[in-house]
Amino acid sequence: MKNLPLPVIALFLIIIPISVTAQQTDLQVGSKATEWEFMDADKIPFTMDTWEGKVLQINYVDPDESDLNDEFNDLIKKAIDVDSIIPREDFKGFGIVDCASSWKPNFLIRIVAGKKAEKYETTILFDYDAVLREQWNLARDSYNVIILDKNRICRAIYRGQIPTSENQEIIDLIVKLTKE
Repeated sequence: MKNLPLPVIALFLIIIPISVTAQQTDLQVGSKATEWEFMDADKIPFTMDTWEGKVLQINYVDPDESDLNDEFNDLIKKAIDVDSIIPREDFKGFGIVDCASSWKPNFLIRIVAGKKAEKYETTILFDYDAVLREQWNLARDSYNVIILDKNRICRAIYRGQIPTSENQEIIDLIVKLTKE
């Protein structure tokens, strides 16, 4: 490197750290989900370890598509609260809002998210820079549903609207995973 001009050396010093930190893991069924940390509206940080030992249903959502899988989420809520086939002590469903994929201002996104959190008795977190979308290669401008087992292995991933015909299959998967 002794004979390289200073601008070339500076370019190497910039490019190498960027390529190391911008790793994409492309989450797929059967792969282990990489850890993350996001905050809720009260600036409380959460990670997957916050719900250690639980099956996770992560709804990673563009705020403009927040109602896309309400039918599915209503069935999950019924399976927990009415049918009692998904035990709360072994399962946690929550949302992560992909704020970067919406034109809406963050304060408005937090208001809408608060209503969803109340309706589904859950936690909503905020990804302001699309970190998880990039890291896991999730769909932009969409609604992603990821099911992770207790060991954080991806067991199902849906990008977009979940077909009605698959709702019961996913519920059955969650029930099975909570018993493992």
